[in-house]
Amino acid sequence: MARVTLQTIADRLGVSRMTVSNAFSRPDQLSADLRQKILAAAADLGYAGPDPAGRALARGTAGAVGVLLTDELQYAFIDEVATGFLAAVVTELAPTGLGLTLLTTTTSDDVISARDVALDGAIVYSCKRESTARDWLVRRKLPLVYVDQDPAPDIASVNVDDRAGARAAAQHLLDLGHRRLGIVTIDLDEPLGVVVDDRIEPAGHPQRQRMLGWMDALDAAAVRPLVVRAPANNDDEADRAARLLLEHDDPPTGVLCFSDVLALGVIRVAAQLGRDVPGDVSVVGFDDNPLARRSRPSITTVRQDVAGKGRAAAVALMAAIDDARTGEHRPPRHAVLPTELVVRESTGPAR
Repeated sequence: MARVTLQTIADRLGVSRMTVSNAFSRPDQLSADLRQKILAAAADLGYAGPDPAGRALARGTAGAVGVLLTDELQYAFIDEVATGFLAAVVTELAPTGLGLTLLTTTTSDDVISARDVALDGAIVYSCKRESTARDWLVRRKLPLVYVDQDPAPDIASVNVDDRAGARAAAQHLLDLGHRRLGIVTIDLDEPLGVVVDDRIEPAGHPQRQRMLGWMDALDAAAVRPLVVRAPANNDDEADRAARLLLEHDDPPTGVLCFSDVLALGVIRVAAQLGRDVPGDVSVVGFDDNPLARRSRPSITTVRQDVAGKGRAAAVALMAAIDDARTGEHRPPRHAVLPTELVVRESTGPAR
């Protein structure tokens, strides 16, 4: 079967090739009746439309934006905080017609998605400080927005007030009378273990800010916590870190967790060890992941506006793309969204 082209359709209808092209790419240039006739003829001939790569080249746009994730791509589909963030981004982008492409920091000699995929811009979402993939996006001079990242002067950013939220969480346990406290955090660059040195400085922006917030309150109360570091934010690592903490020679009566996923791990392991939550150990999470409400007991946590963060990131990225297209140089916006302590059933007075 001969290849169907725009000219094939034009010859059938007795119109110009440009008229057929306009039916797909500039419909406002044609009457509704003429466009419908062209689309019907195209469908009858089995023509799906102009080649997307060619259309992108002609327009000078890719029609898609990327989201760069530190974790494997399945993280975007199984972590409820990540899915909530991405859903808000997609909802905000929908009226623009821009598609969303998930990028991973995993690279090989032949394929580096951050280098090779056609994009109009990208959101860098909670990536390591040392990220080759992020460096490629910067080198490409793409419009970017950093989310849960250290702010950069010339790149828009959206963060939450992690430090204030963590400080409120720690103060909550102190106000309940807890003085033997534990912290379960994550550090993607380090293995599972108890942190024994005095300098506790995880690599990621949220990890550092939350640690600073916890220590703001604990230092003021002269409380030195037992800190356990997990290498990932998933159920298996949560359970391993929780067991390391709760089976310590001097286990804490209150535990501050980097996330609700880690907090749920502490609750699970406490039950396995025969310890009541909150009677024997109080647990505080972070994020207000939907699982915090589903857990039994429900988890006291620090709420961040995940949907608001996604919307703000999408709006900032569209503004950066518009500026790049028009040549404007407006100062990038650095948004910091508030956090809120939500007290539920997993915390109680120290015994």
